[in-house]
Amino acid sequence: MRDEVAGAEAKIMTARRVVFMGTPQFAVPTLQSLIASEHQVVAVYSQPPRPAGRGQKLTKSPIQQLAEQHAIPVFTPTSLKSAEEQSAFAAHHADVAVVAAYGLLLPQAVLDAPKHGCINIHPSALPRWRGAAPIQRTIMAGDTTTDCCIMQMEAGLDTGAVLAREAFAIPDHFNASDLHDTMASTGARMTIDVLAKLSSLTPTIQSGDGVTYAHKITKEDQKIDWSKPAQEIRNQIRGLYPSPVATTTIHGEVVKIFSAKVEPYNGSAKPTGIVLDDALLVQCGGGSALRILELQRPNKIRMAASDVLKSFIVQKDNQLG
Repeated sequence: MRDEVAGAEAKIMTARRVVFMGTPQFAVPTLQSLIASEHQVVAVYSQPPRPAGRGQKLTKSPIQQLAEQHAIPVFTPTSLKSAEEQSAFAAHHADVAVVAAYGLLLPQAVLDAPKHGCINIHPSALPRWRGAAPIQRTIMAGDTTTDCCIMQMEAGLDTGAVLAREAFAIPDHFNASDLHDTMASTGARMTIDVLAKLSSLTPTIQSGDGVTYAHKITKEDQKIDWSKPAQEIRNQIRGLYPSPVATTTIHGEVVKIFSAKVEPYNGSAKPTGIVLDDALLVQCGGGSALRILELQRPNKIRMAASDVLKSFIVQKDNQLG
């Protein structure tokens, strides 16, 4: 009984007043963990509702929806640069702000407002893949390992000292969706652990070596260049799943490619982008070949390649663009 009382008292002593800042589904497990913990989430900041879906209906972010379900005050400013917004943020008297894919830059006044500053969940092996799209870039680059980091935020882009780091070996079958879910759940667990030890943790300054930037995904990133090796193209397809998806041109149509596999090809080398059989095996750079497994034509549903080919004839020696 005495141990239970002592444990309860320890939890009360380590309980924090938390402002949570996040927007997409990636941030949901962390907010859920904070709500279920001894910590008090005094406010949630999220991006404003945006048009979504076919009807472009104004839709609240997953984080706003979750916060409102638990009657937590939600703030959706378009910027935190004004003195009024910064004063409102400081008025929460937070011990710490927890940030997960929020989507707005935090001015220095906001970074400094909580007693213990702002901590951020970053799903990459910092300083590798700082920036907007670390999960996609990790997979697209063919990285076989990554880290989930809890970082003390500062004014630079993901340059802050690391409070905690957990390594993860990326299975070969993982795509960006798989890694997203793994990093989201790992980050949530790590955040609760870091909050319990926050006063005693020693931050580790990031190395100046090995810095890379995970730039935002563009339409150019989606286009498959068949002159690249098959494994590199497969990584591109994995990294862009489930959104925005890699694309190629078949018979003048821009087609989305959802999955593919590298296959050996022993025939004579053809120009890259040439279809090598009647089942969408495509010549890639360096004599390699990639078989397209799932695709989607414009205004059609996603289907297995074998089903698409029943009505969309793509034959040996056709050229993909």
